[in-house]
Amino acid sequence: MSTTATVVTAVAAFMAGFSGAAVLLRAKFVVEPLAAYGVPRTWWNTLGLLKLAGALGLVAGFWLPVVGVMAAVGVVLYFAGAVITVVRAKAYGHVAFPLMYMAPAAAALALM
Repeated sequence: MSTTATVVTAVAAFMAGFSGAAVLLRAKFVVEPLAAYGVPRTWWNTLGLLKLAGALGLVAGFWLPVVGVMAAVGVVLYFAGAVITVVRAKAYGHVAFPLMYMAPAAAALALM
């Protein structure tokens, strides 16, 4: 893995992990929009754990590349779903936020 791919993958893992932890810790800047978008509270723990699993998978990809690829695909798909959720809620001004988290995972996938 190149230095660029390593750095981008580490950034993607950090961002996915941060986002997952923010949901699990019920950070106000995360859970208020989730509620506004109509995401059921019963899903929040699962969503946070999925993001943490994606982050761990990206890190594991340093040693098991196939795991890293699968994790990157999963993180990209997760945030694609987040974009769809934001658009369905007609919160167009917020679309940039899930895209910001998706971009490093997509870049890592392209570099793998």
